Amino acid sequence: MKKQLIALAVLAATTGSAFAQTASTLDKVKASGAITMGVRESSGALSYTLGDGKFTGFHVEVCQRIIADVEKAVGKKLEVKYQTVTSQNRIPLVQNGTVDIECGSTTNNATRQKDVSFLNTTFVEEVRIAVKANSGITSIAQLNGKNVATTTGTTSVQTLRKNERATGVDFKEVFGKDHADSFLLLETGRADAFVMDGAILAGNIASSKTPADFKIVGEVLSVEPIAIMIRKDDAALKKLGNDTIAGMVKSGDMAKLWDKWFVQPIPPKNTRVGLPVSESTKTAWANLNDKPMEDYAKK
Repeated sequence: MKKQLIALAVLAATTGSAFAQTASTLDKVKASGAITMGVRESSGALSYTLGDGKFTGFHVEVCQRIIADVEKAVGKKLEVKYQTVTSQNRIPLVQNGTVDIECGSTTNNATRQKDVSFLNTTFVEEVRIAVKANSGITSIAQLNGKNVATTTGTTSVQTLRKNERATGVDFKEVFGKDHADSFLLLETGRADAFVMDGAILAGNIASSKTPADFKIVGEVLSVEPIAIMIRKDDAALKKLGNDTIAGMVKSGDMAKLWDKWFVQPIPPKNTRVGLPVSESTKTAWANLNDKPMEDYAKK
């Protein structure tokens, strides 16, 4: 009898594990009664922490709208859990089921599409350079011999390396563990520049002690589609999420949400990011798709 009980326990554990790996997210959250949102602590106005386990931002709100539609689909109210992610661990945490929907600042590229799926693009980013206002730096060509900060695990690292090879500029890369840490490297003088998505740069500058001490300069280093990330081959959640996004675009709610987070004062300091919606983002909304950044580079 004891052997039979052990065998049944092993079978149940195995079955549960297989269910977690093969079930759609809708089935998974319906069974558990909870859904886990991956959030960032310092991804500008896209996704950031207010402290005490509270997170907010443009992509956090988009995900909240998607989760509301998930609740309608599964016919029950869900407990929404928040899991902080970093540039390094966000993809593994989506893959292994720890995070059900990642609502941060992730670039959709061809390499990542092999491991995860992306909902349709909600934000098209331009990678730029942030410097101290009195530095005299206005372009990447002036970074020769300088320390340049970027965040470990981001596509901006690749952008930096490509530009170094293309222009012959010899700079030293210094890495922050997250965007706040990278900005701190610039703020404290350990880096002469911080290369990252423009919205993240603008958000960190807006929330700094002295925003006037910093500015965004230079040429656009790359154009990247930023999107909400889900597990690969999860057709049900992908359709539901894309339907929610399409509905928000059609109703004008997406544009209102942009204004709320990138134009109007935002918490906790009521500062303005000051980033009007770009033509690239307007085009993405008008032609919703999940094309990777490589497609943008072809233009």
